[in-house]
Amino acid sequence: MRRSSSTLTRLLGAVAGLALAAAGAVAIAAPAQAATLTQVTGFGSNPGNLAMYAYRPDGLPANSPAVVLLHGCTQNASGYFANSGWQKYADQWKFALIVAQQPASNNANSCFNFFEAGDTTRGQGEALSIKQMVDHATTNFGVNGSRVYVSGLSAGGAMSAVMLATYPDVFAAGSIIAGIPYRCATSMVNAFSCMNPGADKTPAAWGDLVRGAYSGYTGPRPRVAIWHGTSDTTVTPLNGTESRDQWTNVRGVSQTPTSTSSLPGNTSLEVYGNDDVRLYRISGMGHGTPVDPGSGADQCGTAGAYFLDTICSTYRDALFFGLNGGGTTPTPTATPTATPTPTATPTTPPTCVTASNYAHVAAGRAYQSGGYAYANGSNQRMGLYNTFYTSALKQTAPNYWVIGC
Repeated sequence: MRRSSSTLTRLLGAVAGLALAAAGAVAIAAPAQAATLTQVTGFGSNPGNLAMYAYRPDGLPANSPAVVLLHGCTQNASGYFANSGWQKYADQWKFALIVAQQPASNNANSCFNFFEAGDTTRGQGEALSIKQMVDHATTNFGVNGSRVYVSGLSAGGAMSAVMLATYPDVFAAGSIIAGIPYRCATSMVNAFSCMNPGADKTPAAWGDLVRGAYSGYTGPRPRVAIWHGTSDTTVTPLNGTESRDQWTNVRGVSQTPTSTSSLPGNTSLEVYGNDDVRLYRISGMGHGTPVDPGSGADQCGTAGAYFLDTICSTYRDALFFGLNGGGTTPTPTATPTATPTPTATPTTPPTCVTASNYAHVAAGRAYQSGGYAYANGSNQRMGLYNTFYTSALKQTAPNYWVIGC
């Protein structure tokens, strides 16, 4: 048994998520008419002793994207898969899901060990096991290795930050839900203070921790979405702000948002740089993954403890990752660059997108105020903020959109 002590149990109890009713192991599926979540064995040396599960929708084309999901404490792969809403969009937009699972033999409450140096370092432990899952999917499932993403809740959110920091060459973007900045916690002892009240560092200090995770790396860095409830007392909201500071610094953009907007579920969205980093703050929400049960295009998930009925974070993340096939993902920046002014001449042909005003806002190209949608940057009024009004927007500079293509 790895790392078992009364101190560890006390820590894990503080961060433990919902013990899901559907906690039984998922059996390896026999050939069937419908896709199922299936355990995958023999995916690598697996130094972190994790379990791998995969979901490949029926009709999944070759060279498809993939999203790695990392559950919270006391949760498991099948429960997080069932409740988070990711299956809906995997089926709809045809991408694979890789769901890692932490066994109790590693951690008393099945938390990913986000505070253990041996599990949060490139080429070691749980981080390497998760990377090996991606390698297996790329080789055996036909996954597009340049379109792999990661998302996680709480301890899984902290582990999502670990993967983005240690393997920027593997993950194009990621989502950190109620997590903490990379390398805030480096032991059981300081994990408590990182979670609550949190740690305050300069953006450069946070960024240096990420850059140190893969010394000498000069390639593109992942884009990052951060989700945090303003009433989270388990992992305090300061962590959302500090994660914002960390990843904007890594991406080389200002900590001042280039746009802000209001979304359903008492959610505010702050966009940084050219959609390099997003910070979602959900007013009044506690500790959990934001879901919004229903049949609407932007609704997903099942509400319950640690799956909180506010807004479908999965839908927003899927759009942020570019999984809907409708548009391009902004090119990551490897080094800090100056933000062009709205009059700057683009080096590539302008991006033009025609969509409903609601979709423009959801994708971060526009914002809504007083029932109307306005283009980011130019602030041109596009008409009513709903799914029935359609506008064509042209991007002429980072986060600067004008009406008409």
